[in-house]
Amino acid sequence: MIRVSADEFLAVVKSHTPDPKKSLADVRQDFSAFYEEMQEEITGAGAHTIIRAAIRDGLNGHLITVPESEPGYVVLFFHGGGFTLGSTADHLGLCIRLARAARAEVFSVDYRLAPEHIFPAAVEDAITAFRYLQSRGYPPYRILPVGISAGGTLVLSLLLSLRDQGVTLPPAAVCMSPIVDLMFPGESVVKNQERDWITPARLSAIRAAWLAGHDPQDPLASPVHAGFKGLPRLYVQVGTHELLASDIGKFVDKARWAGIPVQAEIWEGMFHSWQVFAGQLPEGQEAIDHIGTFVRQIQAR
Repeated sequence: MIRVSADEFLAVVKSHTPDPKKSLADVRQDFSAFYEEMQEEITGAGAHTIIRAAIRDGLNGHLITVPESEPGYVVLFFHGGGFTLGSTADHLGLCIRLARAARAEVFSVDYRLAPEHIFPAAVEDAITAFRYLQSRGYPPYRILPVGISAGGTLVLSLLLSLRDQGVTLPPAAVCMSPIVDLMFPGESVVKNQERDWITPARLSAIRAAWLAGHDPQDPLASPVHAGFKGLPRLYVQVGTHELLASDIGKFVDKARWAGIPVQAEIWEGMFHSWQVFAGQLPEGQEAIDHIGTFVRQIQAR
C-alpha cells in the first residue's frame, strides 16, 4: 500500500463522506466497503483468528487474536460510525493492529445502530458486553475498553454506567477521537471544516438519528456533562484538524480538574479517526503503537 501525507489522503476520505441523499442501506454499504478496502493489507495477511460470540439475541461480538496476544487480558473494542454505521468487519484491520500493539486479545462488539435502535440501546449493549466478558472469566482489571469516534463515546458511557451501578471498573480506558458533546459547540467545528472529512451536517445527522429527540445534555449521550468522580485513568487521542478537537479538549480539561488522570495526545495535522487508516498514514500506526504501549503499561501494574 502506498503511504501518503495526511493532506493528500484527506481528499480520498472526503470523497467517501456519508452522502445524506443516499438511502441508509447504501450509505452503510459504501462506508463498510471503503473502510474494508483501506484495511485489506492487514486483514488479508491471515495472521489472526476470529471467533464469533453470541452475547445475547441480536448482539454479537468477535474475539480477535494474533500470535502476539497474551491470554487472560482483553481489549473491549467499540467501532466508530456515528452510532448509525460501522461494524467489526469494517474495523477489523484496526482491531488486528490493536491486538498486535497491545499484545492482547480484542473483543469487538457489533452494538445496535440507530435509527433502528436509538439512545440508549448501544450503551446498554456496551454494558452487556462488559458483563459477558466477566461471565467468561475476565475480571474487571483484565478488561480494558477502547473505542474510536462513537465507540469512544460508548467507552465513556460504559464507565459512567458501571460506576453508577456500583460495579468494579476497569483500571483504564482509551478513546480515539470520541464524540463527547452532541451539541457540538466547539469552535473547531467551524475552524476545521476544510481540514476534516466529517462535516457539520453529518454531526447534526448523527445527533438526530441517535438521540431521536432525547436531551443531548444527558451525560450518557454527551459525557462532557457528566460528573467524573470515580472514573479510572483515561488515554485520549485527538487530531488538531478534527471538527471535534475543541469539544475533546474541553472534556479533557474537565476530567483533569475533577482529579481524573488523563493522558491526552494531540496529533498535529490529523483528521477524525485517522487511526483506521494506518495502512496509508504512518501517523495512524504510530498512534496505535502508543495505545499499545499504554495498554501494556496498565497490564503490567
